Amino acid sequence: MNAIPDLTQAKTVNASPVIALDGITRSFGLVQALRGVSFSLVPGRALALVGESGCGKTTCARIIARMDQPTSGDMLFRGANVTATGSAAQERAYRRAVQMVFQDPFASLNPVFSIAHHLVRPLKLHGHVKGRSGAADGVDALLESVGLDPILTAHKFPHELSGGQRQRVNIARALAVQPEVLIADEPTSMLDVSIRLGILELLSRIKRERNLALLYITHDIAMAAHVAEEIVVMFAGQMVEWGDTNAVITDPRHPYTKLLLSAVPDPYQPFVPGESARFLAHAEEIRRLSRPASDGVEKVGPNHFVRQPGDAG
Repeated sequence: MNAIPDLTQAKTVNASPVIALDGITRSFGLVQALRGVSFSLVPGRALALVGESGCGKTTCARIIARMDQPTSGDMLFRGANVTATGSAAQERAYRRAVQMVFQDPFASLNPVFSIAHHLVRPLKLHGHVKGRSGAADGVDALLESVGLDPILTAHKFPHELSGGQRQRVNIARALAVQPEVLIADEPTSMLDVSIRLGILELLSRIKRERNLALLYITHDIAMAAHVAEEIVVMFAGQMVEWGDTNAVITDPRHPYTKLLLSAVPDPYQPFVPGESARFLAHAEEIRRLSRPASDGVEKVGPNHFVRQPGDAG
């Protein structure tokens, strides 16, 4: 197998990866959505996948969540190769261990069922509660764990909650299974700016308290800094820069990483007429120069790697 870039071991001494991708590729006809993607998810830590729409972030998430299959490469779960579909019992165990929080908090909940129903179902399916009393206690504990009042929330239907409250219910539903890995695919992109930070802080807290391996997917590199210890910047299906979040953000080496950081709003920067047009021209030039090469990875720090720009072919 190809060597998996060391994204986690620098700061996590005794933790073994729950999930490891090694040289994963995914093709849709002539389109290469992923090319040689390799990273690990470790308990108690978060890894952020960052990049523009179409760069391959969600394809990675779908492969890890068993919603898609890679064209080539290997996926390891607790050290065992699970690239190919296993037995029914193995698939149930895997799906219990890996849960996903989707982008749309409105479409993720069935409007005809109460919040309690959405949470009781996974609790019972996975045998975590018994009897009506146990189910009620389980629902209360889940709602409290995501910052919602059970008395005010459990009996309501999805349309009676705000977008932020619905996303907290979605997180609670994922936690009901007692997973080892949580995949959060743009969980704040459809929420008001004023409540995004609360969701990020919730994800960070439950990651620590439950020792979860968290994969956080976003197009906003500034958001990634709030929740993830490691970061992978993706462009055109390849990893172009990765490593310690602090190192990547404070000392970006790849032109595309620099472009993402230049797009982060600065409240102290005065508005300059014509700046948008200049930024778009600059972005187009960087995109032209940033065609990722298939090799040429350079280690620029203890846990900081960059792929040299080149012609992807």
